Amino acid sequence: MPSFWSDKRVVVTGGAGFLGSFVVEQLRAKGCQHIVVPRSRDYDLVQMEAVRRLYKDANPDMVIHLAARVGGIGANQANPGRFFYDNLMMGSQLIEVGRQCGLKKFVGLGTICAYPKFAPIPFKEEDIWNGYPEETNAPYGLAKKMMLVQSQAYRQQYRFNSIALFPVNLYGPRDNFDLETSHVIPALIRKCAQAQETGGSEIVLWGDGTPTREFLYVEDAAEGILQASEQYNDSLPLNLGTGEEVTIKSLALMIAAELGYQGRIVWDKTKPNGQPRRCLDVSRIKQAIGFQAKHSLREGLKKTIRWFQANRASIREVHF
Repeated sequence: MPSFWSDKRVVVTGGAGFLGSFVVEQLRAKGCQHIVVPRSRDYDLVQMEAVRRLYKDANPDMVIHLAARVGGIGANQANPGRFFYDNLMMGSQLIEVGRQCGLKKFVGLGTICAYPKFAPIPFKEEDIWNGYPEETNAPYGLAKKMMLVQSQAYRQQYRFNSIALFPVNLYGPRDNFDLETSHVIPALIRKCAQAQETGGSEIVLWGDGTPTREFLYVEDAAEGILQASEQYNDSLPLNLGTGEEVTIKSLALMIAAELGYQGRIVWDKTKPNGQPRRCLDVSRIKQAIGFQAKHSLREGLKKTIRWFQANRASIREVHF
């Protein structure tokens, strides 16, 4: 029997990146024969002309929009304008040109950074507008949240089929391990590994270790995105995560133990903590499409660290 994907022409923006590479792999495994991964050197998706050219060249049935200008707290603080503008323009133009071209479905990936700073825990989709996001990454979070606004407006006016998913922080093999721009898990792994190699007696981490975060293993995220792409056709947002939170301090201790690092962990309290707590309510996505993450945090960390150690010489770094 042909699969859902066998006759679909699918554009995956960001398909050569961290999450996108796993989405493309899983698409191929599901029998998708026509996958287009636009590269930024060929299609600058911030520019409308390039977006129009992409649709003309690829003639897609579905666009899965994963491309983003993104990074950790430091990168967000250094690039608030760029993160806002680039992410806003990519999403809004891909949806608008998709509407003009009769695209059958648009799948937009938002971010947990879109939630209000003090949203009740766990974050429920209906609370997404009840306050301003955490200041250090608000421009990025708000830019990505505009895809939800556009999705709902276009469904109402044009009957355009689009969905918006809001994932927690992702991690796993092939992540960005650059200390200036990476998220917390790859940064912690690299700091511990470097200290262990150089005989460093301590590592210094931002904040005080009390904030909580939720993390989703990248292969689980890719599976959830494709499940929603197949089964979900509504502009009500869907949270994508595990529903489990961990303190940054506990996370650091887990990673240090897994790497065998026994030095001190020093907390630089002059640096920002970011949002106090982050944890998603994942009941809607479970009810809507039956998605549930397969990897525990400990299992995912073991896989990620093994990959990092095996690929240390060629780890990915992203500079802005």
